[in-house]
Amino acid sequence: MTTVVAVRKGSQVVIAADTLVTFGDTRLSHAQEDNRKVFEVDDAGGRSLFAASGSVAHFPALRHALAAIGKDGLKLRSRDEIYRTFTKLHPLLKESFFLQTKEDEHDPYESSQFSLVLANATGIYGVYSYREVFEFKQFWSIGSGRSFALGAMHAVYAKARSAREVADAGIAAGCEFDRNSAGPADVLTLKLKVSP
Repeated sequence: MTTVVAVRKGSQVVIAADTLVTFGDTRLSHAQEDNRKVFEVDDAGGRSLFAASGSVAHFPALRHALAAIGKDGLKLRSRDEIYRTFTKLHPLLKESFFLQTKEDEHDPYESSQFSLVLANATGIYGVYSYREVFEFKQFWSIGSGRSFALGAMHAVYAKARSAREVADAGIAAGCEFDRNSAGPADVLTLKLKVSP
Protein backbone atom coordinates (compact mmCIF):
# COMPACT_ATOMS: atom_id res chain seq x y z
CA MET A 1 0.00 0.00 0.00
CA THR A 2 1.17 3.56 0.52
CA THR A 3 0.80 6.94 2.12
CA VAL A 4 -0.39 9.75 -0.14
CA VAL A 5 -1.26 13.22 1.16
CA ALA A 6 -2.67 16.35 -0.43
CA VAL A 7 -2.80 19.73 1.28
CA ARG A 8 -4.38 23.05 0.40
CA LYS A 9 -3.21 26.08 2.39
CA GLY A 10 -2.71 29.71 1.45
CA SER A 11 -2.01 29.98 -2.25
CA GLN A 12 -0.53 26.48 -2.59
CA VAL A 13 -1.63 22.93 -3.08
CA VAL A 14 0.85 20.12 -2.36
CA ILE A 15 0.65 16.42 -3.14
CA ALA A 16 3.16 13.96 -1.70
CA ALA A 17 3.62 10.20 -1.67
CA ASP A 18 6.04 7.71 -0.18
CA THR A 19 8.14 5.60 -2.56
CA LEU A 20 7.94 2.08 -1.11
CA VAL A 21 6.39 -0.77 -3.12
CA THR A 22 5.42 -4.02 -1.42
CA PHE A 23 4.67 -7.47 -2.87
CA GLY A 24 3.34 -9.60 -0.01
CA ASP A 25 6.31 -9.90 2.36
CA THR A 26 8.76 -8.31 -0.12
CA ARG A 27 9.61 -4.60 0.02
CA LEU A 28 11.09 -2.68 -2.92
CA SER A 29 12.58 0.53 -1.61
CA HIS A 30 13.41 3.61 -3.66
CA ALA A 31 17.04 2.41 -3.66
CA GLN A 32 15.99 -0.74 -5.57
CA GLU A 33 13.58 0.82 -8.08
CA ASP A 34 12.36 4.27 -9.12
CA ASN A 35 9.01 3.97 -7.32
CA ARG A 36 7.15 7.16 -8.23
CA LYS A 37 3.51 7.23 -7.18
CA VAL A 38 2.80 10.84 -8.18
CA PHE A 39 2.38 11.56 -11.87
CA GLU A 40 1.58 14.66 -13.86
CA VAL A 41 -1.11 15.06 -16.51
CA ASP A 42 -1.74 18.01 -18.81
CA ASP A 43 -5.49 18.50 -19.00
CA ALA A 44 -7.80 20.97 -20.73
CA GLY A 45 -7.37 23.46 -17.87
CA GLY A 46 -3.64 23.13 -17.19
CA ARG A 47 -1.59 20.72 -15.11
CA SER A 48 -2.94 18.14 -12.64
CA LEU A 49 -1.08 15.82 -10.28
CA PHE A 50 -2.32 12.30 -9.48
CA ALA A 51 -1.38 9.67 -6.94
CA ALA A 52 -3.18 6.36 -6.42
CA SER A 53 -3.24 3.66 -3.78
CA GLY A 54 -3.80 -0.03 -4.28
CA SER A 55 -2.23 -2.33 -6.81
CA VAL A 56 1.01 -1.26 -8.47
CA ALA A 57 -0.73 -2.14 -11.76
CA HIS A 58 -2.91 0.99 -11.37
CA PHE A 59 -0.04 3.39 -12.03
CA PRO A 60 0.84 2.50 -15.64
CA ALA A 61 -2.81 1.73 -16.50
CA LEU A 62 -4.01 5.12 -15.23
CA ARG A 63 -1.17 7.04 -16.90
CA HIS A 64 -1.77 5.38 -20.26
CA ALA A 65 -5.58 5.56 -20.06
CA LEU A 66 -5.48 9.28 -19.21
CA ALA A 67 -3.06 9.86 -22.09
CA ALA A 68 -5.40 7.94 -24.44
CA ILE A 69 -8.28 10.30 -23.59
CA GLY A 70 -6.02 13.20 -24.59
CA LYS A 71 -5.46 16.62 -23.12
CA ASP A 72 -8.60 18.16 -24.65
CA GLY A 73 -10.81 15.34 -23.34
CA LEU A 74 -9.49 15.59 -19.77
CA LYS A 75 -11.53 18.09 -17.82
CA LEU A 76 -10.46 18.09 -14.17
CA ARG A 77 -11.36 21.52 -12.75
CA SER A 78 -14.45 20.67 -10.67
CA ARG A 79 -16.14 17.69 -9.01
CA ASP A 80 -18.57 17.32 -11.93
CA GLU A 81 -15.82 17.54 -14.56
CA ILE A 82 -13.75 14.95 -12.70
CA TYR A 83 -16.77 12.65 -12.36
CA ARG A 84 -17.51 12.87 -16.10
CA THR A 85 -13.84 12.26 -16.97
CA PHE A 86 -13.63 9.17 -14.75
CA THR A 87 -16.93 7.88 -16.13
CA LYS A 88 -15.31 8.06 -19.60
CA LEU A 89 -12.12 6.49 -18.24
CA HIS A 90 -13.83 3.44 -16.69
CA PRO A 91 -14.83 1.63 -19.94
CA LEU A 92 -11.38 2.38 -21.37
CA LEU A 93 -9.74 0.77 -18.33
CA LYS A 94 -11.99 -2.29 -18.74
CA GLU A 95 -11.64 -2.75 -22.49
CA SER A 96 -8.05 -1.70 -23.16
CA PHE A 97 -6.32 -2.39 -19.84
CA PHE A 98 -8.40 -5.39 -18.62
CA LEU A 99 -9.54 -3.89 -15.32
CA GLN A 100 -11.33 -6.47 -13.16
CA THR A 101 -14.39 -4.58 -11.91
CA LYS A 102 -15.99 -7.15 -9.59
CA GLU A 103 -15.59 -6.67 -5.85
CA ASP A 104 -18.82 -7.93 -4.29
CA GLU A 105 -22.01 -9.24 -5.87
CA HIS A 106 -24.07 -6.61 -4.03
CA ASP A 107 -22.04 -3.63 -5.29
CA PRO A 108 -24.28 -0.88 -6.65
CA TYR A 109 -21.86 -0.08 -9.53
CA GLU A 110 -18.83 -1.59 -11.19
CA SER A 111 -15.67 -0.80 -9.28
CA SER A 112 -12.65 0.95 -10.76
CA GLN A 113 -10.61 -0.76 -7.99
CA PHE A 114 -8.58 2.27 -6.93
CA SER A 115 -8.52 5.31 -4.70
CA LEU A 116 -6.68 8.37 -5.89
CA VAL A 117 -5.93 11.93 -4.98
CA LEU A 118 -5.88 14.62 -7.63
CA ALA A 119 -4.46 18.12 -7.14
CA ASN A 120 -4.51 21.10 -9.47
CA ALA A 121 -4.89 24.87 -9.40
CA THR A 122 -8.55 24.50 -8.36
CA GLY A 123 -7.81 22.41 -5.24
CA ILE A 124 -7.58 18.82 -4.04
CA TYR A 125 -9.97 15.99 -4.87
CA GLY A 126 -10.38 12.33 -3.98
CA VAL A 127 -11.73 9.81 -6.47
CA TYR A 128 -12.85 6.42 -5.20
CA SER A 129 -13.73 3.05 -6.70
CA TYR A 130 -17.31 3.85 -7.78
CA ARG A 131 -16.13 7.15 -9.25
CA GLU A 132 -17.28 9.12 -6.22
CA VAL A 133 -15.53 12.50 -6.19
CA PHE A 134 -14.84 14.54 -3.06
CA GLU A 135 -13.33 18.02 -2.84
CA PHE A 136 -11.24 18.66 0.27
CA LYS A 137 -10.84 22.17 1.63
CA GLN A 138 -7.74 21.62 3.78
CA PHE A 139 -6.08 18.19 3.45
CA TRP A 140 -6.66 14.51 2.76
CA SER A 141 -4.80 11.22 2.65
CA ILE A 142 -5.23 7.79 1.07
CA GLY A 143 -3.45 4.48 1.42
CA SER A 144 -2.57 2.23 4.32
CA GLY A 145 -0.80 5.09 6.16
CA ARG A 146 -3.74 7.51 5.85
CA SER A 147 -4.85 7.38 9.51
CA PHE A 148 -1.39 8.34 10.73
CA ALA A 149 -1.06 11.04 8.08
CA LEU A 150 -4.50 12.53 8.77
CA GLY A 151 -3.78 12.74 12.49
CA ALA A 152 -0.42 14.43 11.96
CA MET A 153 -1.81 16.92 9.43
CA HIS A 154 -4.74 17.76 11.70
CA ALA A 155 -2.31 18.42 14.55
CA VAL A 156 -0.17 20.90 12.57
CA TYR A 157 -2.54 22.48 10.02
CA ALA A 158 -3.62 25.56 12.00
CA LYS A 159 -0.08 26.56 13.03
CA ALA A 160 1.77 25.53 9.87
CA ARG A 161 3.14 28.30 7.67
CA SER A 162 2.70 26.41 4.40
CA ALA A 163 0.97 23.53 2.67
CA ARG A 164 4.38 21.87 2.30
CA GLU A 165 4.91 21.89 6.07
CA VAL A 166 1.57 20.11 6.59
CA ALA A 167 2.28 17.57 3.82
CA ASP A 168 5.73 16.84 5.28
CA ALA A 169 4.14 16.09 8.68
CA GLY A 170 1.62 13.72 7.10
CA ILE A 171 4.15 11.81 5.03
CA ALA A 172 6.56 11.58 7.97
CA ALA A 173 3.85 10.07 10.20
CA GLY A 174 2.78 7.59 7.52
CA CYS A 175 6.36 6.50 6.88
CA GLU A 176 7.11 6.23 10.60
CA PHE A 177 4.13 4.11 11.63
CA ASP A 178 2.75 2.33 8.55
CA ARG A 179 4.71 -0.81 7.66
CA ASN A 180 3.87 -0.40 3.97
CA SER A 181 5.18 3.17 3.60
CA ALA A 182 8.75 4.47 3.46
CA GLY A 183 10.67 7.49 2.24
CA PRO A 184 11.98 9.31 0.55
CA ALA A 185 8.81 11.11 -0.41
CA ASP A 186 7.99 12.69 -3.74
CA VAL A 187 6.54 16.14 -3.07
CA LEU A 188 5.09 18.41 -5.77
CA THR A 189 3.61 21.89 -5.36
CA LEU A 190 1.18 23.88 -7.46
CA LYS A 191 -0.15 27.40 -7.11
CA LEU A 192 -3.87 27.76 -6.48
CA LYS A 193 -5.84 30.07 -8.75
CA VAL A 194 -7.68 31.57 -5.79
CA SER A 195 -6.58 31.54 -2.17
CA PRO A 196 -9.13 29.91 0.15
